[in-house]
Amino acid sequence: MPANEEVIIMENTGSINDSNINERFGSAKPMTLPDIVYKRIRGIFGIGCIRNSKSNEDGYVEFGQNEGGDSSGGRTLGTFAGVFSPVALSMFSALLFLRIGYIVGNAGLLVTLIQFLIAYSILVFTVTSICAISTNGAVEGGGAYFMISRTLGPEFGGSIGTLFFVANIVSSALYIFGCAEGFVENFGPSGYLTWKGHELRDGGWYRFMYCSVLNFLNLLVCLIGAGMFAKISVVIFIVVCLSLGSVVTSFIYMNPFEVPIPEENQLVQNATYLVNGSYTGLDWNTLNSNLYQHYTKDYTSKDGKVPDFAAVFGVLFSGVTGIMAGANMSGELKEPGHSIPWGTMSAVIFTFVSYITVSVLSAATCSHFLLANNFFYMMPINIFPIFITLGSLTATFSASLSNLIGSSRVLEALAKDNIYGRLLKWITRGTCDGNPVAAVVLSWALVQAMLFIGSLNVIAQINSVLFLLSYLATNLACLGLDLTSAPNFRPSFKYFSWWTALIGLIGSLVMMFVINALYAVSSIVLCFLLIVLLHLFSPSSQTAGWGSLTQALIFHQVRKYLLMLDSRKDHVKFWRPQVLLLVGNPRSSTPLIHFTNDMKKSGLYVLGHVIAGKEFSEFPTDPAGIQYPHWLSLVDHLKVKAFIELTVARSVRDGLNHLSHLAGLGAMKPNTIVLGFRDNQKPLDLFQIPGSEFLTDKFEKEDESLFPLRDSENQVDYQEYVYLISDILRMQKNICIARNFQNYSKLQIKSGAYKYIDVWPVNFFKPSMNELFDTTTLFMLQLACIVNMVNGWKHLRVRVLLCEGQGPTSGITDFSLRRAPNTEFKQLLESLRIKADIETVETWSRVKAFLRGSEVALDKNNETTSIYLTNVNQMIKAKSGETAISFLYLSTPPQDANYYADYLEHLTLLTEDLRPCLLVHGIRAVTSTTL
Repeated sequence: MPANEEVIIMENTGSINDSNINERFGSAKPMTLPDIVYKRIRGIFGIGCIRNSKSNEDGYVEFGQNEGGDSSGGRTLGTFAGVFSPVALSMFSALLFLRIGYIVGNAGLLVTLIQFLIAYSILVFTVTSICAISTNGAVEGGGAYFMISRTLGPEFGGSIGTLFFVANIVSSALYIFGCAEGFVENFGPSGYLTWKGHELRDGGWYRFMYCSVLNFLNLLVCLIGAGMFAKISVVIFIVVCLSLGSVVTSFIYMNPFEVPIPEENQLVQNATYLVNGSYTGLDWNTLNSNLYQHYTKDYTSKDGKVPDFAAVFGVLFSGVTGIMAGANMSGELKEPGHSIPWGTMSAVIFTFVSYITVSVLSAATCSHFLLANNFFYMMPINIFPIFITLGSLTATFSASLSNLIGSSRVLEALAKDNIYGRLLKWITRGTCDGNPVAAVVLSWALVQAMLFIGSLNVIAQINSVLFLLSYLATNLACLGLDLTSAPNFRPSFKYFSWWTALIGLIGSLVMMFVINALYAVSSIVLCFLLIVLLHLFSPSSQTAGWGSLTQALIFHQVRKYLLMLDSRKDHVKFWRPQVLLLVGNPRSSTPLIHFTNDMKKSGLYVLGHVIAGKEFSEFPTDPAGIQYPHWLSLVDHLKVKAFIELTVARSVRDGLNHLSHLAGLGAMKPNTIVLGFRDNQKPLDLFQIPGSEFLTDKFEKEDESLFPLRDSENQVDYQEYVYLISDILRMQKNICIARNFQNYSKLQIKSGAYKYIDVWPVNFFKPSMNELFDTTTLFMLQLACIVNMVNGWKHLRVRVLLCEGQGPTSGITDFSLRRAPNTEFKQLLESLRIKADIETVETWSRVKAFLRGSEVALDKNNETTSIYLTNVNQMIKAKSGETAISFLYLSTPPQDANYYADYLEHLTLLTEDLRPCLLVHGIRAVTSTTL
């Protein structure tokens, strides 16, 4: 496959980089003076320049990007130099040579072994999660941040990545302090390796100078690049291994003797004579005396505090938190999917064996007094004391270097992913030959700023907590991927399962609280605060194209609970409207869309649209698939909580049948269908009318507008419209027909311009046959009550308008029950817990007098019926001066289709020029008076 063809494929499938191929492979820019100087420095150290294409400023490449067809461009490190050495050195740091005596001397050998087993169990389970993610797809630069963000999304990944970056910065400064202290303790005024008159000077500013020099050396190495870092790491690893070998050899070879206790240990020293500790060589009695816990005061602390299990374990665990050092170099590894798992796991096993060996030998050769009072006991015992100095200094220096280069890679990844927008945008432009120079310099400057603190012991624990938080997030990511049964989660690393991730997650969480509960709570709170802020303000929260585990988790849980939701167990007590709103065109229907969103009361809400006129087979492509993204954008713009269902049908009637039967899923299916009214009024484009609440240009294109308004030719004819009503009732669905919603304004309702939500519980087409408490009346009351419960409507009063003499009472022989309808209605409202005002319409008897017979005659030539409906309309209008919306009784359509035109004409006369109203007909009971 040609190189450029391969890039095109990766652009389409995995990249969020919008830059085109010409930008990547365009002509090279002329070299500037800084570039020339930089390349000369690299040449001095024998590191060739690797050509790198223009850095991506718009977004991070998801699955890798071949640079000019060279798959290895910028990736030069193998498993040993890129992963094994940095991880091993970071896990050794100062713990191997300077803290084993503290741990064994206080906790005893048995507890020490248990602590190492606990710590390494957590590490191993976390490493399995790292291995699983890194072998489940291409891994780019950014290490832990990249893996977490690509799984848990940009908000969670950005939050953890930020805290992980801070942890690396502080950790680098901590190790620099440790290295500088090692220089002073070995070559200072009272050092082990000093020549009189040539000691290093000690003091606050001198130590700051030593730290600054070490930090500057780190900067030089990082500026030269990952190749130099790898070479230095390998050299330092060899030195540390030689030092470790000398330690093991010395424990076996050296004869017993007395080891002086340091002068700074004022807990046991006195002015009369120097106190010594005993080195006994391999001795069973010595081993037996060091088996059990024996906590004593720490002579290095100012208050001489006696440590406990948690304190010792915190020191041990904080020294072995370097398992991410290799993953941080993922952008420079030739095969990160292979190198990260095997290099990291091998380093963990190697360091575990080393720690156990040194701990056992220390307990078997050194007295408890020596271990607890001389943390530098390895130096006088060693055959070649210089090896201890070299090992401790190089290990801490390497750890600081690894944290600095790791922090720069995480910062670069955060910038490329546009997590912080313009704040870090300049980082992406400061890259030379694949090396993020700007990120390196900024990281170095932050480390240098940390050095001004003078001592970082105060925040050393929170640093360990932040590392543990990143481990927790990594385990959480893997646990989520496995529990969601995502088909594409197929890591080639087979020694992973959900329980390994769960144990690693729980272990990391517990360790956070063991080290420091306050810091653990603070870090978790800070993490969630960053998640919220990034969700609200980060540009990548809306534009990131790599997916989020939250969607998979939501899908998994929704599917599970939908299967548990059984429609056979529905009960009227828990009824809620599940609405399908049939939308012809959203430009003229936005007020109705908003009102229906208020009326759904946390129920299902589906916006349905029929693409009518042709059969599906007559379209070259699926028009519903083309329009669907635009409807999703509409939902986002209108800020309604609705699903979208589109269908293609020859007629709107056929399309409504599709939607009514197929919309929803399982027991979550629409029980109420809302239609707009069919009239001859010209539709309004509320997206373009000046002063409209819904004014927007989001759906305007240069060549055409989305959602074009209908014309008279595309309008549903009257017969098909009434068939829609009949079909809905035949499907046993509640129906609401909305009219005059072009006059609806939620802003006016909120402003207090209206007082009432009116309910007219009378069938004006059949007033004499209308039962007072039938299903439709109760359904209207329920809808009015629901609307009144929504914010913006709560200040309105529900008003029930009873018509004088409404409801038959001739069948009631018990005169005690033949009470006024308003009394019965009041009792009904009380039993239903509905707060409403009841008002009797006294003009109803005069209006009803115009009706000849018990019901409206479906004859368009019947002038009496027209006069009656016009008077009803005037009566409603007279009562609606302060009404926000009216609920009217919808009579069922006639069975004979020949009368459909008359039926629709009567509905038109009834609702002409009213305030926004809903014609409602209920099918099933929706209210309950029982618990």
